[in-house]
Amino acid sequence: MPRLKIGRRKAMILASAALFVVAAVSGGAFLLLSGGQELQYKTQGALRRALPVTAAAELHKHGVQLGAPLRCTDLPGWTKKKMRVSCTGTTADRKPVEVIGTGEQESSKNNYTILVGGRPVVENADCLGADCLNKDG
Repeated sequence: MPRLKIGRRKAMILASAALFVVAAVSGGAFLLLSGGQELQYKTQGALRRALPVTAAAELHKHGVQLGAPLRCTDLPGWTKKKMRVSCTGTTADRKPVEVIGTGEQESSKNNYTILVGGRPVVENADCLGADCLNKDG
């Protein structure tokens, strides 16, 4: 059987190209499996500052008017990798409102739940308000 003769330079180019293809396929597979998600708010403070605005916009979208801006605090046990925020307030007709927002660095997932009068208006959503529009665009 005849031997295939490839110069050292061609072998290096071929190896580099093969390595590039493997890296591209691996990166694509990772994005496909991870959903390409990235946390909207990367810190506890950013989540705490954004949540009253995004939750109010989401409530407005559901026809719920707030009596005053929501007040938000950090939930006990939050860490840099597992962010937890709770907001409270009342509707214009005096029903209690509770909002819980979370973000996990490891899974790059956000989760939001909004209760009005003890009943869920939003359950386990991955975005609220204008943040949902930004995800689509």
